[in-house]
Amino acid sequence: MLGGKVMTKSLQDSVSVLKGVGPSKVTALNKLGINTIEELLTYYPFRYDDMAVKELAEVADGQKVTLKGIVASQPTFARFGRSKNRLNFRFLVEHDVILVTFFNQPYLRDKVENGQEIIIYGKYNAKRQQLSGMKILGQTSQDFAGIYRANKDIKALTIKKIVEQAFNLYQDCLVDILPTSLRQKFRLESRRQMIHDMHFPASQKAEQLARRSAIFEEFFLFQLRLQYLKKMNKKEAGLVLNYDSQKIKAFSQTLPFELTTAQKKVVNEICHDLHRPLHMNRLLQGDVGSGKTVVAALALYATVTAGYQGAMMVPTEILAQQHAEKLQALFEKVGVNIALMTSSTLKTKKARQTSLTALAQGDIDVVVGTQALIQDDINFHKLGLVVTDEQHRFGVRQRQILREKGENPDVLAMTATPIPRTLAITAYGEMDVSIIDTLPAGRQPIKTMWLKKSQLNEALQFIDQQLATHSQAYVVSPLIEESEMMDLQNAQETYEKLREYYAGRYQVGLLHGRMTAEEKDQTMQDFKDGKFDLLVSTTVIEVGVDVPNATVMLILDADRFGLAQLHQLRGRVGRGQKASYCLLLANPKSDYGRARMETMVQTQDGFVIAQKDLELRGPGDILGSKQAGIPDFSVGDPIQDFKILQIAQIEAHDLLEQSDFTTNSENQGLWQYLRESGTLEENFD
Repeated sequence: MLGGKVMTKSLQDSVSVLKGVGPSKVTALNKLGINTIEELLTYYPFRYDDMAVKELAEVADGQKVTLKGIVASQPTFARFGRSKNRLNFRFLVEHDVILVTFFNQPYLRDKVENGQEIIIYGKYNAKRQQLSGMKILGQTSQDFAGIYRANKDIKALTIKKIVEQAFNLYQDCLVDILPTSLRQKFRLESRRQMIHDMHFPASQKAEQLARRSAIFEEFFLFQLRLQYLKKMNKKEAGLVLNYDSQKIKAFSQTLPFELTTAQKKVVNEICHDLHRPLHMNRLLQGDVGSGKTVVAALALYATVTAGYQGAMMVPTEILAQQHAEKLQALFEKVGVNIALMTSSTLKTKKARQTSLTALAQGDIDVVVGTQALIQDDINFHKLGLVVTDEQHRFGVRQRQILREKGENPDVLAMTATPIPRTLAITAYGEMDVSIIDTLPAGRQPIKTMWLKKSQLNEALQFIDQQLATHSQAYVVSPLIEESEMMDLQNAQETYEKLREYYAGRYQVGLLHGRMTAEEKDQTMQDFKDGKFDLLVSTTVIEVGVDVPNATVMLILDADRFGLAQLHQLRGRVGRGQKASYCLLLANPKSDYGRARMETMVQTQDGFVIAQKDLELRGPGDILGSKQAGIPDFSVGDPIQDFKILQIAQIEAHDLLEQSDFTTNSENQGLWQYLRESGTLEENFD
């Protein structure tokens, strides 16, 4: 009987069926993301108060504590101020008498009587022997009480009462989702017991056991969805690229350097995918300068030897030009026809028609371009492989449009932003991941130094020394123009000062995000061509062009940048044969800021830096993770609970690989749950 009506109970019932939950409470709960009974029962407390009764002798000063005793005086009630009041009485706890004060809870004066035995929760002041009461627990106490996140429209205590009502009414609906064998393997509680102990634990140990089960369930269900997407993706009919292994081997021998062990491993993984009749969806991640472009070149060449075309899409024109030049040089001895397609190269009607015709007829083997590649009138003869560089800079739809220009071509996404294993498991769980975790031999290390702002002149003198050897330098500022709100260096002011400082000696350029794409590309090209000796810039140079002659990177107000951003900026130098340097100018005021500077000085390993950044900042918005689809887990912490996350991924993968996944009786709870939630398609098999 719910709300006076006989009905079949379901966890998908609206919270409005509960007694006392009218329209206003429903709205308040909805704002917290609680719409159904299931969402209510899995809306767990964010912290717990230890409500176990303590002896006064073991209570520390300022501690929140639960005390049991007898009211030892007639309570007195007094008003003060415009709307304030207090309730006072003496309280006998064993052999000690303390003063108890409740502020602004006038309703309590009718609930406290002299000689009454009660339990009180409050904050203890040992010096004054006084307890600032928070709540009266009556004559019995729950040892461990959960505290819920609430809002201005509904109190935490009200949520607790609604949850209790829902559990009592719907506990029979709480059937186990996870297979019995999985629960036994990891000693997980039943779902009913887990949810009960998350809300109403008898002790801290009971809460910890329930939380462990809840974290695993949350991670497992999430990973099952990702692994399912990966499985469905691999079921898509893909192209079989019968590439010429001998030609690829001969091509690799024409390279001016030997591939690293990591590069060879990654090339083998990609070629294995290309040859299979399944669709490839692989993420290639590697640190700045690790040699991803060469790996992409080998994949593109394999595609060409199989009789197909390749496409590489990059975020900017100058980066597209740089990649086209690199690929042209690499393919020079093997006769691969490279074309560059950007807004600039397709500007005139004649040039556009010539390029589009050549591409459609198959005369172009590999095309490198910007978003111009996804324009409607651009068609391929036989597209076999799509490579996207810095893939997070493109929207999902943009990448999809390029794929649709072929018959389900294989996809290789590249990123120079190292992704910690934690985020790789969550953000890219549906992709196969290849990692280049070593730098090519002979790569010059970048010496990083942290200087205080008072050492700016020393930094400029050091840059003077580098410029005198015909090297070039970057100076990076976090702002474009002066801000009255923040005392930071800014690009415009810095540019003016440095131009005056180097007048008659060196040429200074300026680059910032408010320039048009054409202006930015031209400025970077001028710097690359040596028309500027020093470039003042904002973070628009974070990812992009190689200037081998640049040996110094000075970052002003470095503590205002994230670790990943600092690492990307540092990667703009050290691209040539000369020794290179990164100078961080900062006076961080927090431990967080100092930790970032120390990390940058201590290591150049992008994966170590990415993991440290994750630990310092959390998973919320690290490396653009919000855009990448990092979920907001309600119980688990992907960093603190990484081992559970990792195990959940393995178990989810193994479960989906079972041939009897949909028919095995112990999987039915899980299968039914996933189908009802719309996670899986009916035609799973």
